[in-house]
Order: sequence, then structure tokens, then C-alpha cells
Amino acid sequence: MRKITGKNIVLTGCNSGIGYEFLKLIAADNKVLCVDVNTDNLDKEASSNANLTVMKCDVSEKSGVDAVFAKAEELFDFIDVFYANAGYAYYERYDYADWDRLDKIMRCNAYSPMYSYGKYYNYLNGREGHFCITISAIGKMSMPGYTVYSASKFTVHGFQQGIRLERHKNLRLTCLYPIATATNFFAFGSEGRSKDEDRPFPVQKADYVARKMYKAVACGKKNCNPSALFGFAEQLMKFLPFTRTLYWKLETAKFERYCKRENIE
Repeated sequence: MRKITGKNIVLTGCNSGIGYEFLKLIAADNKVLCVDVNTDNLDKEASSNANLTVMKCDVSEKSGVDAVFAKAEELFDFIDVFYANAGYAYYERYDYADWDRLDKIMRCNAYSPMYSYGKYYNYLNGREGHFCITISAIGKMSMPGYTVYSASKFTVHGFQQGIRLERHKNLRLTCLYPIATATNFFAFGSEGRSKDEDRPFPVQKADYVARKMYKAVACGKKNCNPSALFGFAEQLMKFLPFTRTLYWKLETAKFERYCKRENIE
């Protein structure tokens, strides 16, 4: 298996979940600028690893992304890899008109990686680089309870399609499409209300997803789809649409149970 070694890497959203597991895979052989709004786990890792520099920063803000690039340029001679992994989710019924709530998730999940890509492309100035984005399988098929989250991921999925067509030949792009992952990610997004059983079926472990992404980045693959079952289901639903309808019914029933449990009308 190819390895990622001797690289200067910016990794956002890596204090927990997939990002944290990915960090553990690259930490020994690369220099990493570790970025997150929470840094308790990162601080522990960095205390025993001189390769890691921790930066507490909110990349859902333009100023935050700008600050990350400024820090990376100060820290590294060259940014070999920029991995936009930070994300934010809600598990909820979309029945409100709250501009700030919508803006929060779109800035984190969509604007931030899109803006970061543009910043990195300009930074390279024709040199070769590697940009990575965690999108989501939910960016290809929406799910009940994740309406706004799905919309943000559909946006980034469309973005990656467009920039590939524009053929920025010096900038390699690897996109991760995980299914639901066994982390506290969705619990964060729904203010701690959601539980394990609320995650869409099937569920994978974060370390497994991270290992798959590691291999994809090391090999320079365009996309990483950790779940073979999801790939099979995509094709099945394309040719047998009723299977998607059945799956949506099951997930909708799950969502309605959640709403009843939480007294959400």
C-alpha cells in the first residue's frame, strides 16, 4: 500500500470523528496543521508529537479560513495537501424560517470548502497540490431529518463536478463520500438530541472510513466511497426505483419515531 509521507498537510475538523482518525494515520510521517473549534484531543496528540501544530479556529468564517492559510504559510515552506473535513449537521424537521441557522450550516459545509479550494488554487500559482473534501453519501441522496445538511452536501457535490470540468490540471482533488458514521457528529448537530438509532442505515466506523480515505489520498484517487453497499444500492435504485422508495419509507418511519420521542410536531 502506498503511504503518505513527508508532506505538509492542513487538516480541518480533526478533533474527533473521521478527521481525528485520519490524523492518527498521517501524524507520524507528516507535518500537520490541525484545525478545529474544539482542540482537547488535538492538544493531547500534539503534546507527544512535534509534527503536529494545533490551531483553534472556526473555518465557517472567511476570517477563519484566511487565518488558517496565513498560519500554514508561516509554518510550512509549501502546503502539499489541504483537507477540508470540517462539517456540521442538524437532525431535525425543517419547518422554520431561520436565516442564521441556515447560514451557519451552509457556511461551514459548503462555503468553507469552496472558498478554501479557491484560496489553495491561487496559493499554488501553477504548482502541483492536492485538495481533499469530505462530502457525504447524503450529498447524492437526501434523507428525512437531514434536509438542510443534505442541501449543503449537494452543493459541494455539484461544486466538485464543476471544478473537475474546468480541469485545474495542477490541482488533484479527492472527495470522500461516507455513509453514516459511528461518531458523535450528528449528536453535535442536533444539540445532543439524536441517538445512535437515528443514524441512517447502514453505519460504518470512523477508523474504517479514515483508512479508506488514506488509501485514496495516497493513490491520488478522485473519489473515495468507503461503503461498497452504498455503491451497490446506488445502481440498484437507479434500475429499480421502488427500492429507493422503500428505503426512504423506512428512514422516514425512523425519523417520525424520533420526532415523537422528542415531542416534535
